[in-house]
Amino acid sequence: MIKLSSPATKEFWEIPVLFEDEHLLAIDKPAGLLVSPDRYDPNRPNLMKLLHAGIEQGKPWAKERNLSYLMNAHRLDFQTSGVILLAKSKPVLIDLVSQFGAEKPHKVYVALAHGAPPSDTFETDAKIAPNELRLGLMRIDPKKGKRSRTEFTVREKFGRVLLLECRPMTGRSHQIRIHLKSLRLPIVGDEDYGGQPLLLSSLKGGYRLKPGKTERPLIARVALHAEKLVVTHPITKAEVTIEAAMPKDFRVAIKYLRLYASGTAQPAVEESDLNS
Repeated sequence: MIKLSSPATKEFWEIPVLFEDEHLLAIDKPAGLLVSPDRYDPNRPNLMKLLHAGIEQGKPWAKERNLSYLMNAHRLDFQTSGVILLAKSKPVLIDLVSQFGAEKPHKVYVALAHGAPPSDTFETDAKIAPNELRLGLMRIDPKKGKRSRTEFTVREKFGRVLLLECRPMTGRSHQIRIHLKSLRLPIVGDEDYGGQPLLLSSLKGGYRLKPGKTERPLIARVALHAEKLVVTHPITKAEVTIEAAMPKDFRVAIKYLRLYASGTAQPAVEESDLNS
């Protein structure tokens, strides 16, 4: 476990280690933490700045590993949780960056999405370009966009909500999010790309909210999680598979989708589930 804190914002993170050897460190990034500095607000906490500060300050997790170098080989969106791979030396980083640049790593994400899929397995190769009207977002552009391809498999259906396995074959910014929007299957909670919040009141008949209370979504962020990454080890050349289990907010959302969207017995909602 790696413990990070931001004195400026008084936030604290306990980050599980998923894989480690003398060359690589893979961790389970929490949702709501930037990987790199925000170009528009450089003072926001970000994973790499916190890790580098921990190394410089000789924090226990850094000291016990004798770390002097740590860099990310790829990125995840601010609200996306899951596997992120770090290099412990510059030669290892160069190799990993080359792999990601050549689109070699096998990546698997899971997402909760709204809508009806065309089939249980489907794909899109819609080209992606920056959205010139909305800074920081992407759009589908058949003429100016870059080659992009994502494969999808439906893992579970809950009425008009789906649990999807997403396999990006290319590595464009917001690729899964914009591809699902283009297929009219926006990700739950992804307001930038047309996704709506997942509310218990939309699933459970006769739902009643206590007076003076505001209903909170079952999952309070973009419902996207980087579940698995398969890379070639830069030194040993062996295949390395790294997996991150679904975080609690995903599990809670799926729990209530299974209960209420399937029409099975409906126990009382646990406040600890919805408020943690």
